Amino acid sequence: MEENREEMQDIDIEEKEDAREYVKRKRWLFFGLPFTFTKYTVNERVITINAGLLNTTENDCYLYKVQDVELKTSLAERIFGLGTVACYTGDNTHPQLFLEHIKNAKEVKDYILYASEVARRKRRTLNTLNIDADDIDMDVD
Repeated sequence: MEENREEMQDIDIEEKEDAREYVKRKRWLFFGLPFTFTKYTVNERVITINAGLLNTTENDCYLYKVQDVELKTSLAERIFGLGTVACYTGDNTHPQLFLEHIKNAKEVKDYILYASEVARRKRRTLNTLNIDADDIDMDVD
């Protein structure tokens, strides 16, 4: 019993030590210069996308809603050390979030994948698939 408590304490310490925040700017594909007005923030609770200069838009998605993460890199992105992270979420407003043309994309992707799993465990949520069960005929005789 005490061994389990020690293991749980070790896990809690690791989770607290791994509390990071990534703030990345969307970059031009040409030379990877950060001259855009889009900023991505990823922390242990939420992914935030701020876009625009005069008319700004802020989009948030809780990490526990992230179901899958994908890293996409084109040839030009690889040349300039960039990547695009695609997050497939259970969010109603934006089921797909793209963190486009960012530096250290693999590190950010790995962090999102890990942090989303930790967030689901903390909330004790279950990740399920929508199988469209309303198409099933429910005639009971």
